[in-house]
Amino acid sequence: MSEVSVVERGAEDGAPVPDSDENRRQVLYWRLLARLFDSEEQASLESASVAVVEDIGLPVALLDPAASVDSVVQRHPELTAEFDRLMTPEPDADGERDRAAEVRRAALASKVLLNVFSTGNGTVTAEQLARWQSDAGWLERALGCRPGDLRGGRGDTGRAGAGGGVSPTGTGVGTPAPDLSRLIPEIGPELGSIEAGLVRRMHLREVLADPALASRLTPSMSLIEQLLRDKNNLSGVALANAKALIRRYVDEVTEVLRTQVEKASVGELDRSVPPKRVFRNLDLDRTIWKNLTNWDPEEERLYVDRLYYRHTSRKTTPQRLIVVVDQSGSMVDSMVNCTILASIFAGLPKVDVHLIAYDTQALDLTPWAHDPFETLLRTQLGGGTDGTVAMALAQPKIAEPRNTVVVWISDFYEWRTDELFESMAAIHRSGAKFIPVGSVTSSGRGSVNPWFREKFKDLGTPVISGHIKKLVHELKTFLT
Repeated sequence: MSEVSVVERGAEDGAPVPDSDENRRQVLYWRLLARLFDSEEQASLESASVAVVEDIGLPVALLDPAASVDSVVQRHPELTAEFDRLMTPEPDADGERDRAAEVRRAALASKVLLNVFSTGNGTVTAEQLARWQSDAGWLERALGCRPGDLRGGRGDTGRAGAGGGVSPTGTGVGTPAPDLSRLIPEIGPELGSIEAGLVRRMHLREVLADPALASRLTPSMSLIEQLLRDKNNLSGVALANAKALIRRYVDEVTEVLRTQVEKASVGELDRSVPPKRVFRNLDLDRTIWKNLTNWDPEEERLYVDRLYYRHTSRKTTPQRLIVVVDQSGSMVDSMVNCTILASIFAGLPKVDVHLIAYDTQALDLTPWAHDPFETLLRTQLGGGTDGTVAMALAQPKIAEPRNTVVVWISDFYEWRTDELFESMAAIHRSGAKFIPVGSVTSSGRGSVNPWFREKFKDLGTPVISGHIKKLVHELKTFLT
C-alpha cells in the first residue's frame, strides 16, 4: 500500500484526504499485523516500511525480526529513552495530535510488539528464552512498568499515570491511538502465558545439565513453575542448577515483598515505652520549640536544657497467622508468593505463622515456614483439590480465635463445597478473622468459583482477588 494510492482513493470518493504522516503510520501497523498473523513477509509492506523508517531517521534494524530490542539500543543508545513509557505518552499540551511523533512511536512500538508476540514454532533454546524475556521487559517499560512486573514477577508495578498510547488497533485514518494502560490487566497474564509456552518448548533438563546454558536462564514465574513440577526428575548438576534458579528467584521476590510489608500501615505507637535516646530518634522540631524560652538574643544562641525523642515502639499483641494454600496447578503463582509472604511475617515479633499446602492431601509446612526456598522444594504442584483435608489441619491450630487470622488462598473449585464452606463459616463465627483469597499475583487475574464468591460475600468476608498488596495491607493491619 503506497502513500499515493491511499491519497488518491480518498480524493476520489470524497473522504478527507489523510496527511503523509497518517499514511506512514498505517503502513507500519499493517506490516505489524501481517507479520503477527503470517510469518511470510509481504514484499510491498516490507519495502514501504523500510522507506518510512529511513525517512523519519530511525535505524532499519527496527524492522529486523531477528534483532532484539537490546541489540538495537546498544547500537543506537539514543533510542533508550524513547522506549520508556512509549505506549503511555503524555498528552500534548495544546491538545493537538503530533502526527510525526505518532509515526515514530508506531515504528518503535511495532518492534517491541512483534518481538514479544511473534514467537514462532519449534524448540526454544536458552538464548532465545533470554532474548524474549529481555524484549518482554522492554514492552513492560514501554507500558510504564518495571521489567518483570506484568509477568507475575519480581517487580512492584511502578506505573506513574498514563496518557494516550499506541496500538495496532488504532490504524484508522484520523483515529487517535487508544490508551494501552487500560489493557495492562489483560497484557500481563498473556505475557505470562507466552513465556510459559516458551519454557515448555525448551529441552529444560538438557539446559539445566549444562552449567553454561543454565547460567543464561533468567528466573521467572513460568520457569520456576516448570522447575517445581520437574524437580523430582532432576539429579546431580541439573538439580543443583534448578535449586540455584529457584533460590535466586525467591530471594528477589522476598526483597520486593518485604519492602511492601514494611511500607504497609502498622500499629499504634506505644507511649508507655520510653523512646530510645539515639540520634536517629531525635525530634529536632520539638526540641527547638520546647527550648525557645532559652533563646539569648544578644548571643543569638539557643541553649538546650532537654532533648526530645520520637516514640518508635508500637503496641502489638501475640497473633497467630494460619496460611492455607491450594497447591493445585492453577495456583502456582499464589503458592510461590504466599510461601514467601508467610516467611516474611514469620520474622515479625509476636507473630506465630503456620503454613498448610493442599491438593487432595494436606501437608503441614510450618517447620519450614521461615524459609520459602525449603518450603517450595517440599511442595508437589498439581492434582485435584479437596479443601476439607486442609481444614482438618487448620482448625486445631485456632487456639485463641480473637487473635487468629486464617488466610485461605484458592480458586475454590472444590467437590465437597457445602462441607468446606460450613467449616469456613464456623471459623468466621468463632471470632477469628477469615480472609478468602482468590489470587495472590502481580497481574491480579484469577478465577474464583462463583458459588463460593457469593457465599463469602453473604458471610461478610468477600474474596480478595487482585494485587498482592491488598493481602499485605489486610494482614499488616490485623497483625500489628
